[in-house]
Amino acid sequence: MMARAQHLVLTRETSVAGPPRPDPGGAHAWLRRHRQWLVPLLAVLLLAQMAAAMVTTAVQQTPTIDEPVYVATAADYLHEHRIRYNPEHPPLGKLLIAAGVAVADPRYDPSFTGIQGDVGRHLLYESGNDPWRVMLWARVPVIVLTLLFGLVAFAFARELTGAVGGLAALALYAFSPDLIAHGSLATLDVPMAGFALTSAWLVWRARRRPRLYLPLAGAALGAATATKMSALPAVPVLLVLAALSALAADRHRRVSPASAPGTDTDTVRDEQPSPAGGTATGAGAARELPRASGPHAGTGRCRRVLSALVDPGDAGRRKALSTMAGALGGRAAKAPPLRTGPQSTHRHRGARCALAVPAGGRWRKPLVAVTGAVVVGVVAIAVVWAAYLAVDPRLRFAPAEPVPALHGLHDLLVDLLPLPDAYRAGMRVQFALENQPWQGYLFGHLYTGRLWYYLPVALLVKTPLGLLVLGGAGVLAVVAVRRLRATAPYLLLPPGVLLAAAMTGSREFGTRYALFVPMFLAVTAACAPRPGRRGTAAAAAAALVLLTAVSSLRTFPYYLPYANEAFGGPARTHRLLHDSNVDWGQDLGRLADRLRLRYPGERVWLVYKGSGVPSYYGIHAADPRTVPPERVHGLLVVSDSAVAKARGRLAELIGSSRPVGEVGHSISLYRR
Repeated sequence: MMARAQHLVLTRETSVAGPPRPDPGGAHAWLRRHRQWLVPLLAVLLLAQMAAAMVTTAVQQTPTIDEPVYVATAADYLHEHRIRYNPEHPPLGKLLIAAGVAVADPRYDPSFTGIQGDVGRHLLYESGNDPWRVMLWARVPVIVLTLLFGLVAFAFARELTGAVGGLAALALYAFSPDLIAHGSLATLDVPMAGFALTSAWLVWRARRRPRLYLPLAGAALGAATATKMSALPAVPVLLVLAALSALAADRHRRVSPASAPGTDTDTVRDEQPSPAGGTATGAGAARELPRASGPHAGTGRCRRVLSALVDPGDAGRRKALSTMAGALGGRAAKAPPLRTGPQSTHRHRGARCALAVPAGGRWRKPLVAVTGAVVVGVVAIAVVWAAYLAVDPRLRFAPAEPVPALHGLHDLLVDLLPLPDAYRAGMRVQFALENQPWQGYLFGHLYTGRLWYYLPVALLVKTPLGLLVLGGAGVLAVVAVRRLRATAPYLLLPPGVLLAAAMTGSREFGTRYALFVPMFLAVTAACAPRPGRRGTAAAAAAALVLLTAVSSLRTFPYYLPYANEAFGGPARTHRLLHDSNVDWGQDLGRLADRLRLRYPGERVWLVYKGSGVPSYYGIHAADPRTVPPERVHGLLVVSDSAVAKARGRLAELIGSSRPVGEVGHSISLYRR
């Protein structure tokens, strides 16, 4: 233990031949002196502004299309402890929402019969509850989770690139309009994406301490798959990454960093592996010995000896003692035997934390890899079972709607999964939904079916330009820069596989199906060519982060219809995309305020896309599609998703009307 406590640290600022040079003055020196409290303070400020944006949005928005279903299902979990509604999504995300519903304590009628959408409407608008209060408390758990996932992004990036990179990643995350928009809703998209990011981070950390982090990674992976089934494509990817991390940890345990081939022996480092697979200090940066020149050029051997002596591994210390004896007496000293028992706690951390696999033999590597993957997989499966058991320990499943039958390969795949019956029934519902003909809308084109490029194009529209540029530079860096190349599978494969799977889906309703992209992209952006070495790169990176922040603040509080400046901003999003990209029924309350203040007493004709009840908010309107066009006079109000898909009579009504305004960039007003 004393060897670890008394590190011989010689940095670039401390010369071997003389006293340390004084630090240069100025802002840079001040930042270094106050870095210990400045980094946490900036992180708290970034998360605070994100929390303020999400809470403001949650307070002002009416229920979106999916939220009443999840809230009613959560209430059913609390009161009836059964799996009855919404089986197509596993229960964990709704259990989290149930924590907020429990605080709101709404009246719930378990005897009400109907499909899941009817149950949600009955709970919010027909049971004497205040929908504003119920929805706010239901959204609070997701808001808290979104902030916690921001800390994961910060920690992940900080380990890879240092404190500045961590703050950059957190800033890009905290100002992401998509994450703010969906993080303020009682839905499942942000929790699933955040758990996937957390699992990838923990699998990365398992390269150092597999016994601790592989089970935690399995728990996070299980949480993702117990929240949404769309996380399933990431399971094999993360299992493979877990195997790679287990192998890296085993290799690090068996090879002393001070004497491993290819290791810079002029550098003194602590025991933790760096992104490139070497070693680093606890802060993530190497502690280096200066390279001597002139009369000190022959001291390289001494530096290597000192490096081995401060290394906590016994193998390195034995070699160092042998080298010192040879240098002093011309003979190799006999190395001390390895200590065992309680006195051996000073040995290399990898020896304590490696997976318990028999040593030696040609089967060691496969056994280590398989063990790492099995640990993650078993824990993930256990978490899924635990989520269902938390709802009903007897695992009763009585769906309110019939579960469709499957045939062929899909049916065989579902039956083979070692998961609860309700989970497998939900997969059957998901496959049936994918087989239905859904309409999509992209850049003014209404279509039925699937466009493989829909999600990438939608992400280009709805991701801030600064995040796109920095994220792209980070992708190139982790692929091209040798010291970052080991991080590429952990940062690129999980979101890449999830995005590829989402691109095959037939429900092209928004970027909410790919929220893992801005999360992983924020972390990857921190790996872009580091600014500290080149002033121009520093200024460019800072400018791009600032551009992202300004773009996000300009759209406040209308985050759901956000589009970046290259596509005209949020006012033009409805011309390019539809559904949850723009109009998800969130602005019914704002519409009521607008009609009451500017158009009191006028005749209103309404085509609304959403799950809210207009009459509850004081909107008394008729559907213009149910009467002849010549009878429609007054104010025509149409949700932008309905405008995008307008055909026939509605298209005729809109074409013969005059635009007079909009609400929240999601509802258009016309005068007839």
